[in-house]
Amino acid sequence: MSRTEAPPLPEPLRVPVADSHTHLDMQDATVEEALARAAAVNVTTVVQVGCDVAGSRWAAETAAAHPAVHASVALHPNEAPRIVHGDPDGTARQGGREPGGKAALDDALAEIDALAALDHVRGVGETGLDFFRTGPEGIAAQEESFRAHIEIAKRHGKALVIHDRDAHADVLRVLADAGAPERTVFHCYSGDAEMAEVCARAGYFMSFAGNMTFKNAQPLRDALAVAPTELVLVETDAPFLTPAPYRGRPNAPYLIPVTLRAMAAVKGLDEDTLAAAIYDNTARAFDF
Repeated sequence: MSRTEAPPLPEPLRVPVADSHTHLDMQDATVEEALARAAAVNVTTVVQVGCDVAGSRWAAETAAAHPAVHASVALHPNEAPRIVHGDPDGTARQGGREPGGKAALDDALAEIDALAALDHVRGVGETGLDFFRTGPEGIAAQEESFRAHIEIAKRHGKALVIHDRDAHADVLRVLADAGAPERTVFHCYSGDAEMAEVCARAGYFMSFAGNMTFKNAQPLRDALAVAPTELVLVETDAPFLTPAPYRGRPNAPYLIPVTLRAMAAVKGLDEDTLAAAIYDNTARAFDF
């Protein structure tokens, strides 16, 4: 089987569910094709997430054009240092960039702020901290951007969507210090069971992606086991994190049933019960 070949459509869910985090702009299918495939397996709603100004504009426009799409807008944690310090090697999709300094970051945040005011934009994110790709020189820009996004989410009454990679303690510190918005979602939850208990006490939503099905992901399954069902979401993060047995092949919202069934087994719930709970949780988290 080719690594580039799209996995087959899974058995449809009997109860509708939402994909709480996807990147339709990075997938091969058109928006219409992606939504039709998702609807065929009862994934009826998706949250399209922006990672930079252009992607956030696209997310907002796509949500305005498609009732099944809700938008979340932000500068990804790795985007903030690129804006401030430049990206001479062009590691991002946009290619090489000159340093723009604090003024350029402020301008980009002002654009996100304006987009966050729109009705069909339901979230601010993905924002947070990523110490995996960004070295020590970029951490200050990341944290400044994260704090600004928290403020934007609170001002507009939108969900905050967290990207947390190798930065658990610092993400929790900034949220506690700045005051988390009423609705905060840990996208692609990557902590352990102990952190899941901290998030649960704070009322943070935890969204699980296809990586919870990976052989080496027992800590994620342990976290899911202790996470209160009313705070659990499911996502693809497509085209990334395709669930087993399709790991490494392109991901898309129609593969949500594969992850949801694996989650139901961990939670000891039947898939209909979990799907219904997750749809309600996603609607609550993103206020749709």
